[in-house]
Amino acid sequence: MMPFFSIILPTFNRAHLISGAIESVLRQTFNDWELLIIDDGSRDNTFEIIRPFILNPSPYQGEGRGRGIRYHFAHNLGLAMARNTGIQMSRGKYITFLDSDDEYLPEHLQFRAEFLKAHPDIELLQGGVEVIGPNMVADKHDPSKLVPISECVIGGTFVIRRDLAERLEGFRDVPYGDDADFFARAEDAGAIIHKINVPTYRYNRLEPDSLCAIVEREGVEGITKFRGIHG
Repeated sequence: MMPFFSIILPTFNRAHLISGAIESVLRQTFNDWELLIIDDGSRDNTFEIIRPFILNPSPYQGEGRGRGIRYHFAHNLGLAMARNTGIQMSRGKYITFLDSDDEYLPEHLQFRAEFLKAHPDIELLQGGVEVIGPNMVADKHDPSKLVPISECVIGGTFVIRRDLAERLEGFRDVPYGDDADFFARAEDAGAIIHKINVPTYRYNRLEPDSLCAIVEREGVEGITKFRGIHG
């Protein structure tokens, strides 16, 4: 059976945060989803935190909530390729995302499902963030400069119709801004895109090992260094 949403949750060494992300999915008022956790080579106890959700989800989510949680261990592929792995494993009509340091508010999926059912021509839905922490990020064109998050696209908020994800062959492994790259390619392909402004995606800007934080401190080369050290 095809769920309405396939939620792809990439993670790397986020044992201290990932239960909050998973629980925010389980609290959703809309239940037609599957959750795919792509562990990109974690060396902490991430799997021990995730395991109870996989083996015995009912205490967390209630009977009949969602279509299940799947876990896949990868080997330091990076965010874009981890997202692509999730896309390849997914079965949903729409593909969406959740970063492991972020959370959904309870009505996040419900609001988007209702909107997409009313507007089935939309191929890419994005936007609607509540920012926790600084509201400026490194500019993808010039990482030495900061720009307001309101001027950016946030990959965690993307809801991509499956045929568009397949047509664009997923995300490209660019050093920084794979979500912006995907968005630009969708625009170039003539995709029907819509921005939602209701802030139901809680975007955490406080983690020092987030890609944005690394680029702000060390530039784009910091991401390569981070992946090399932790790979």
